[in-house]
Amino acid sequence: MKFGVNILNFGPGTDAGTLLGWARFAEDEGFHFAMISDHLAVTPDVAKQYPAPFYDPFTALAWLAGRTSRIALGTTVVVLPFRHPLEVARMAADIDEYSGGRLIFGIGVSWARREYAALGVPFERRGAITDEYLEVIRRCWTEDVVSFTGEHVAFEEVSVGSAAAGRRRPPIWVGGSSGAALRRTVRFGDAWHPLNLRPAQIHEKLPALRAMAVEAGRPVPAFAPRLPLRVTGSPLPEDERLAGQGTLGQIHGDLLALADLGAGHVLFDTYQGTPAEMRPPEEDRRMLRTVAGAILDLDRGEVRR
Repeated sequence: MKFGVNILNFGPGTDAGTLLGWARFAEDEGFHFAMISDHLAVTPDVAKQYPAPFYDPFTALAWLAGRTSRIALGTTVVVLPFRHPLEVARMAADIDEYSGGRLIFGIGVSWARREYAALGVPFERRGAITDEYLEVIRRCWTEDVVSFTGEHVAFEEVSVGSAAAGRRRPPIWVGGSSGAALRRTVRFGDAWHPLNLRPAQIHEKLPALRAMAVEAGRPVPAFAPRLPLRVTGSPLPEDERLAGQGTLGQIHGDLLALADLGAGHVLFDTYQGTPAEMRPPEEDRRMLRTVAGAILDLDRGEVRR
């Protein structure tokens, strides 16, 4: 298994130094990858959960690619309908090249209606747009010249320039846990990348994902969950807590279960969900060190048993 750290790229006190601090922490401590989230327009609905400043994932990752050497770098997740797919294909391919093939391309659809309105993107069509854009991006990464005609985008004879056409392409991780997200994962994704699931939901949705893949005659996507990490002094109720939350014993049990379920990557997210709960980065890093020291063998890529 590979274990990663979510870089907090938003909120008061966040700046270039804190972004670099997170990336260097992940690399120096022996984590295997680091990821960064996305919002493009910090509208009031976004700000309630992710306040400004909010740093762009593509520019941040391009910079961090030159300041790191070992860890994989990724997006958790790019809100795909917000940008033209040709632009996204090129930016992502360039970052993959700059980093020596270290990019993980995570995508999702988001929930922020006012952000969609600000960008002139129809919220009700976000799923269809995402599917269409994913098709464009995959083709841009595997074909030298692409022509495409769809409902939301059309173009003729386009190359993404320095992109990875004919070379290794970045793995695509698909976020979300709805039926549409699972179908999107099967159709386009290399891995399913859900967030905020209870342990029972994981056991329910993984078989559904596998059944969809079998029915479609496609490989079963890998499993790469993002866990909202929170360590508590006393146990949380099992029917209420999210995977990755509770005592060290509960979190240890979650990670053992994920290993048994075949999870290849696990991303730890220290953000608690509201600006009022944001902690100084060093407090979050102490929690990650505690969990890694007690539960993980990062050198071997294993959960301690």
